[in-house]
Amino acid sequence: MAKKILITGATGLVGTALKKQLLNQGYEVNTLSRKKDSDPNNYAWDVYKGEIDVNCLIGVEAIVHLAGEPVADKKWTDERKKQILDSRVKSTELLFQAIKSKPDHQIKSFISASAVGYYGDCGDEILTEESPNGYGFLAECCKLWEDAVDQGRKLSLRIVKLRTGIVFSNDGGALPQLDKTVRLFVGAPIGTGKQWTPWLHLDDMVEMYIYAIENLQMEGCYNACAPYPVTNESLTKAIAKHLHRPAWPIKVPRKAIELLMGERADAVLMSNNTSAQKILNAGFKFKFTHLDDALSNLYQK
Repeated sequence: MAKKILITGATGLVGTALKKQLLNQGYEVNTLSRKKDSDPNNYAWDVYKGEIDVNCLIGVEAIVHLAGEPVADKKWTDERKKQILDSRVKSTELLFQAIKSKPDHQIKSFISASAVGYYGDCGDEILTEESPNGYGFLAECCKLWEDAVDQGRKLSLRIVKLRTGIVFSNDGGALPQLDKTVRLFVGAPIGTGKQWTPWLHLDDMVEMYIYAIENLQMEGCYNACAPYPVTNESLTKAIAKHLHRPAWPIKVPRKAIELLMGERADAVLMSNNTSAQKILNAGFKFKFTHLDDALSNLYQK
């Protein structure tokens, strides 16, 4: 079992929870961030300048790479698209350069985030890890991201890529955004409402990363989504039920979403009917397989 882990993106939703759980389980954790602080286990890097403190690698046996600019928070200008892409691809390349510079490193595993956006908008098609790369900016971004991660095989690293859906948590991420309209009594499905939404409880996401660290048989890409994806309409109704609010039968037209979000609308209107069979076959056991159980847990907190 790897005892010292390096996490990038450790201040994000998943990274914060993962670091806490690893420390609770007796791991040592190094982190990389843009600024050095008083934490002796936090090291500085600047992806855009190509700078990294290689001391972050000392004693590390596995890297969990979560760094990346948020996808849907700002308008997709050409500059923003480049930031989204570079923050993933260039950060990966910088990590591998650092590993190459330390021939005495102990790193065996490189576990990276990816996203179900890899598949593009696929309607009702059931998506396995063998499904082809799709079309559009998100699909292109995920492909280039994963290609960069795969370069780690040249360094004899075990590579695991977790193609993540929507991670549900009370502490941030998509759920507070999704339930905002419901809380205001104006909750309604968007687009057709039939688009599939792959989801995952934060607790399961954290445990999946730890499972990928510890299970040396895991390799390649895995859909990091609960076994039962739901449609946007079903999701809206489920949130409304738990919040004791109405879910209106009318739907917010695609044109209205596109007017509000521009090209970013693809991120919320995309349909991904993902299969979790591969991660199940790897022996991972979900704590929350059904949306109702996950929402019950979260809204009780």
